Amino acid sequence: MVKLFWGILKALRPRQWIKNFAVYAALIFSGTLFDLINQLKATEAFLLFCIFSSATYLLNDVFDIERDKLHPFKKKRPIASGIVPVPLAVGLALSLIVVFLPFAYKLSPAFFFASLTYLIMQLLYSSYLKQLILIDVLVIAAGFVLRVYGGVWAIDAHLNVWFLLSITSFALFLAIGKRRSERTLMEGKASAHRETLLHYPENLLDILTAMFATATWLSYAFFAFLQPPIQARHVLSSFLGGFELPFKEVKYLMATVPIVIYAVMRYLYIIYEKKEGESPERVLLSDKPLLSSAIIYILMVIGIIYYLGA
Repeated sequence: MVKLFWGILKALRPRQWIKNFAVYAALIFSGTLFDLINQLKATEAFLLFCIFSSATYLLNDVFDIERDKLHPFKKKRPIASGIVPVPLAVGLALSLIVVFLPFAYKLSPAFFFASLTYLIMQLLYSSYLKQLILIDVLVIAAGFVLRVYGGVWAIDAHLNVWFLLSITSFALFLAIGKRRSERTLMEGKASAHRETLLHYPENLLDILTAMFATATWLSYAFFAFLQPPIQARHVLSSFLGGFELPFKEVKYLMATVPIVIYAVMRYLYIIYEKKEGESPERVLLSDKPLLSSAIIYILMVIGIIYYLGA
């Protein structure tokens, strides 16, 4: 019984819940981080996406049970290894969806739409779309974008189009990096594990990786540059002992662009030199330079938006 419990917990993949922190992006960039009501809404959205994503992981493992048995790491998953029976996994996944979808609607009809779209898309991906070259990558990226915009719609925020382009480019970069790493890892067994990997020539994956890596930092740079200037004279003048600065307003968010560029470069290094990237959440938690850059970036954004402009 204990083994089954831990097997179910592992099958829910709590480590991958880190992806769902994307729902907090809207809370931070909308300037409402310290609004208690929006904090509660964003947290509820985060928890619901954790539940829905875990349900899709269960269904995906059921669909992939035979392929996972051929994978060097995935064969140890609870469903592929037989620890969690298939009927139990399916029943638990459907129960989570049916029970918690009404809570998504109660939070916001728009958030309910994002959640339902995510669930349908993941179900189609697990059953068929993962077999279609390029479409599989677009679906993976769309799942990340829906997380972000689920957070936007949960608190009824508005973020400009460059934010959407930044998130989309970043999601595609992670998705392509995932495929690039999978192909390297599986090598001769690629066709047995995932047939679509054979249709991804290495040079194509390299081109797409470079393309979306560039699009990620460049679209973010436009987003940062086009943000309204922050009036920071009072804060900086006080910090400098009353010295009046020669500028009145500055787009301080541009200071975070080098951090984003470094993170993109570091992730490219991880994909090509360390032969990792198949699991972005594992990479983020295990690679100290990348994790440090993410923490520094978040602290800088919060400091710029909520303290420099105070």
